[in-house]
Amino acid sequence: MNDNALADLPVAVIGSGPVGLAAAAQLVTRGIRPLILEAGPIPSAAVAEWGHIGLFSPWKYNIDEAARSLLAPTGWQEPDGDYLPTGTELIRDYLKPLAETAELRDAIQTDTRVVAVTRDGKDRTGTSQRESTPFLIRTQDADGTLADFRARAVIDASGTWESPNPLGQSGLQAPGEAEARRSGFVTSPLPDVVGRDREQFAGRRTLVVGGGHSAANTLLALADLREEAPDTRIGWVLRRADPASVYGGEDQDGLPARGALGARLRRLVETGAIEVHASTTITGVGADGDDAVAAETDGEPVTLHADRVVPATGFRPDLGFLREIRLDLDPVVEAPQQLGPLIDPEYHSCGTVAPHGARMLAHPEQDFYIVGMKSYGRAPTFLMYTGYEQVRSVVAALAGDQEAADRVELVLPETGVCSADVGSSCDAPAGAADEAAGCCGPAEPVLIGIPTGVEHGRSEEAAAD
Repeated sequence: MNDNALADLPVAVIGSGPVGLAAAAQLVTRGIRPLILEAGPIPSAAVAEWGHIGLFSPWKYNIDEAARSLLAPTGWQEPDGDYLPTGTELIRDYLKPLAETAELRDAIQTDTRVVAVTRDGKDRTGTSQRESTPFLIRTQDADGTLADFRARAVIDASGTWESPNPLGQSGLQAPGEAEARRSGFVTSPLPDVVGRDREQFAGRRTLVVGGGHSAANTLLALADLREEAPDTRIGWVLRRADPASVYGGEDQDGLPARGALGARLRRLVETGAIEVHASTTITGVGADGDDAVAAETDGEPVTLHADRVVPATGFRPDLGFLREIRLDLDPVVEAPQQLGPLIDPEYHSCGTVAPHGARMLAHPEQDFYIVGMKSYGRAPTFLMYTGYEQVRSVVAALAGDQEAADRVELVLPETGVCSADVGSSCDAPAGAADEAAGCCGPAEPVLIGIPTGVEHGRSEEAAAD
């Protein structure tokens, strides 16, 4: 295909969450046609799954500049910059109006799950004229029908919400876990405990597994439910030896909602409202009415009992549909090679990562980028605002404006605290790393929890425990 024909093709954006829609808005402002492929039935379907959860970061950090420029002529009323929205409010007051703008509404294909990305007529071994060959994106709709799309470039903003980390140790599912997830004994990562999913938890025994803000969200919601249904019992399974690291900065936290989360959680643990199982790993999960959960505490076998298990263990990237794409990933966290060492939770307990863009996110596959939560692989500290800077830079690079791509336009506020998850990460719910002692300079504002980022409701995107 000649260069002119290639340039006439759209840029495919996989996912229509906050970062995916921001990428599309950036493309439109550069005069590039986007094609937005969304697996769910509506735009930002993953956000709707955790709509009851609130963000730590106020509105002034949740709106992309290019998106704002598309919304302004529509009569859209920008929310109060200091208000902390929930996921539902994020959709209602920003993402839905953005998806419905004239520039984006016809570009979004819902119920369109990407099952493979490759080059048209070439697998990953085909090198000749590879860079001038269009991408081929194979999709599957809700009925199982396959369709192929061609694009000049691909921006993967699919996130990690549908790829939760397992409950078991060593990165593997515990025996019985798959069946328990199918039966509902193991729930979704961020159930709406006091709302939509209340009947699953009221008056029942719940084990929450994980050590980040996703776990804290659910624990605090269960405590609220316990006030209405006193028979509700709450257990908290932690791999770490001490829950104190989850409490974070408390009243010293520069983001007050985040600090209040830790302070309240500490009180509930100290009063016995939450039973803590520290230094504990899950080794087996019951299903089909079996309430037994096999575990080890300090290496000794124990049996825990629950009616529901909430897996707040974070997320990992789904790389399966990228098998034919030439990726250069950090071998540890599965982030782009240059980014990996900066975010590895084994070495970084703080959430501060310098703003970065196209050069750091590049892969051997020219014009292919992974952005958003998925760009951080298994690391747990991604922030939505950082995602906006990523796509601004990536789109500038795709437009041939390398100067703009290399320019840093993101200025992060001083919060005086470490990572959102005290050793974890964000942008769908979160949790990882062990120490939160010391500060790291300017930390970034946070998206939820997947997700993932409560007093009953402030979160970050989920990561690993």
